[in-house]
Amino acid sequence: MNVKLNIIFICTFILLISCKHKEDEYHTITDKIEDLGKDFKGIPLSSDKYTETLKKVEVTENWQRFYIPERKSQIKSFECSECHSKPLNEIQGEENIEKSHWDITLKHANQETMNCVTCHSENNMDELHSITDKPIDFNLSHKLCAQCHQNQFKDWSGGAHGKQIGGWAQPRVSQTCVGCHDPHRPAFEKRWPSRYNVHMVDERK
Repeated sequence: MNVKLNIIFICTFILLISCKHKEDEYHTITDKIEDLGKDFKGIPLSSDKYTETLKKVEVTENWQRFYIPERKSQIKSFECSECHSKPLNEIQGEENIEKSHWDITLKHANQETMNCVTCHSENNMDELHSITDKPIDFNLSHKLCAQCHQNQFKDWSGGAHGKQIGGWAQPRVSQTCVGCHDPHRPAFEKRWPSRYNVHMVDERK
């Protein structure tokens, strides 16, 4: 037993003393980016000035801490409970009620898989809910998307998917899923790719 402990101690000691590098060298590229990203020639680098007027919510996803735009104040018909003061079946049965969602067509999976209450809570219309019926705040709607779109969510939380708001420097502010995708019709419409205009080239000759 003592022999094993001695071997472990010696190996640990060798690892510690072998870790010699110059001041301007780094163990990983991530260490280098983090160190060089702190400031430039003594000037602190920050994206704060580009997002200081934006209402933000701090989140931590997949061990990454960053900000997302606050959403509830941007939804024109929020709070939902201002109109949804009764159960859905009672509201739908009323006459002369304004159809505030008449223009929404759900094209997200199919009707056998999803409908309004797949995401919207019937018990509290001011909240979304997970597939396990856990409440989800409207500001954190990305948690709802993450249930089915895990690969995209991992890329997004790491900064590879979606749009950044402001600059590339910290603090990071990322657009959420609904900032780019309509939650009721998330697929982007197909478009023809840009084409090189050969006629304009001929005209320049």
